[in-house]
Amino acid sequence: MLRSIFTGRRKTGHVDLEAVEALVRSAMHRAGAVALTELLHFPAPDQRTLPCPCGRLARYRELRAKTILTAVGPVVVSRPWYLCADCHRGQFPADRELDVVDTDFSPGVRRMQALVGQDASFDHGREQMKLLAGLDVTTKSVERVAEAIGTDIARCEQDEIRQAVQLELPIVVGEPIPFLYVQMDGTGVPVVKKETVGRKGKIDGLPAHTREAKLGCVFTQTGWDEEGFAIRDPDSTTYTGAIENAEQFGKRLYLEAWKRGWSRAEKRVVIGDGAEWIWNLAQQHFPGAAQIVDLYHARQHLWNLARLLYPNDSKRQNKWIGLHQKRWLDKGKIRKLVESLRSIRVLDADLAKRIRNEADYFDHNAARMNYPRFRKQHLFVGSGVIEAGCKTVIGHRLKQSGMFWTVKGANAILALRCSHLNGRFEDYWEGRRAA
Repeated sequence: MLRSIFTGRRKTGHVDLEAVEALVRSAMHRAGAVALTELLHFPAPDQRTLPCPCGRLARYRELRAKTILTAVGPVVVSRPWYLCADCHRGQFPADRELDVVDTDFSPGVRRMQALVGQDASFDHGREQMKLLAGLDVTTKSVERVAEAIGTDIARCEQDEIRQAVQLELPIVVGEPIPFLYVQMDGTGVPVVKKETVGRKGKIDGLPAHTREAKLGCVFTQTGWDEEGFAIRDPDSTTYTGAIENAEQFGKRLYLEAWKRGWSRAEKRVVIGDGAEWIWNLAQQHFPGAAQIVDLYHARQHLWNLARLLYPNDSKRQNKWIGLHQKRWLDKGKIRKLVESLRSIRVLDADLAKRIRNEADYFDHNAARMNYPRFRKQHLFVGSGVIEAGCKTVIGHRLKQSGMFWTVKGANAILALRCSHLNGRFEDYWEGRRAA
């Protein structure tokens, strides 16, 4: 085939290099598969019996063949088979050695499926494996393998969380960290109907279509720019998240902060919006940390109120915002802001209630909105990192058009994705192989 291509070049004056590359790769894969098949032909064992889980002995019967897909294509593995005459359970010790128990994919192929599966839709992952590795797999196989590996990562995380709860935490050594931040937020993930049974939707009378995935991030800061604004350390952000209740998530985020050196941080900061669950977790798991309400979220509260007070009147909205935001909020004079909001009188009962709620929101978070003091300490006052994380970590993968997840499946992919983005997947894979 290659000879005919290069013969054609003499006639046409050019050669299709991409076609040549594909042919060479295919030929090398075939040759590699032949060599690997020969290497994976196990001889009849000298050991004729093995312990069986039932307590008896399994005896060697014969060599049995199994086809697995490897990084160089399909390979036939011939390995010893043992059978217990009492419980009739068969064993393939070589499958455990090769890490192919109950699977038709080699570890290398499963690793590829996990990485493409956490990055984009499973069908896109199938296409990527065909294009980049020359391997034919099904969309369903990418889904199953990626979710299985993600589930195992999530299991390992739960083991670590249980140890953290029992205060069996690893000792994290290293240099002191000038500033360490914890941020958290939640975003809805579309799920299948069975996952929302009995749950109320955002609109009264309608069922829920999503479940909230909570996401936390931890990052560090060592300096600030010439104007005194904080600068996040490059590549310092790690993520953790799941569809779970606040109590479970708090333990998860505490463990992540501890891994990142919470005990060595000189200045510890928690930033979030005004959600009550966030500050409950901050108080429970991060006592003593500076608590900051995201400035831009607080401004949005004022803008929402301005639109209600002066609908379809942008000029009056801007004037009202300038008075309350620039005069009170940005200067940290929250008590003045609260007094100003509570002095507003309107005839509409619903609007009056909304104004009271907003005044209570600012009053309750007054200590967390002392933005001038926070800026003097060169601290971040915005939660942009976690908001971007909700889009890139969760939205990019779990909220694409047409996607509906089970909670188990979403949590598996989220665990896998966070492991990859945090740069820990290779450590997990090496540890798994060693175990």
